[in-house]
Amino acid sequence: MKKLYLIRHAKSSWNDLNLDDFDRPLNKRGKHDAKLMAERLKSKKIKPDLIIASPAKRASITANTIAKKIGYDLGNIDFQETVYEASLSDLLTVLKSIDNKNDVVFLIGHNPSLNSLLDYLVERHDIENIVTTGMVEIELDVERWNEITKNSGKVVLFEFPKKYY
Repeated sequence: MKKLYLIRHAKSSWNDLNLDDFDRPLNKRGKHDAKLMAERLKSKKIKPDLIIASPAKRASITANTIAKKIGYDLGNIDFQETVYEASLSDLLTVLKSIDNKNDVVFLIGHNPSLNSLLDYLVERHDIENIVTTGMVEIELDVERWNEITKNSGKVVLFEFPKKYY
């Protein structure tokens, strides 16, 4: 059994319209929500064996905020270019290449790809949209990451900031 946490980056800033999409930072609410959700993970004693993240600024700040709060070594975050603007196929390739010594993995990225991955992995769920800083815990009925198939998972937990406002 493997566990995958799909985590969408926190809310980004649109203050500087000249910035490339890749370079957009978090806005004030995004910074707050990233810390809030990191605290939720820490309070539930959830710590990954591996964090994979998009290198886009908003995703990397989210990944670093979470890692710092839960005591994960920032130097071990695996920033993968493929996760930015990923297709479902791209994300499946990333997941299927994970070393099997890692049982719990955080994937920090973007929509619509995270929603597509959720729909692929879980046949029935009631999550319409993974909102910014939303986290979906999925139990995968596999022993190895390369065994992931359509509908091989089930949602265990869905956390998002507005649950705590």
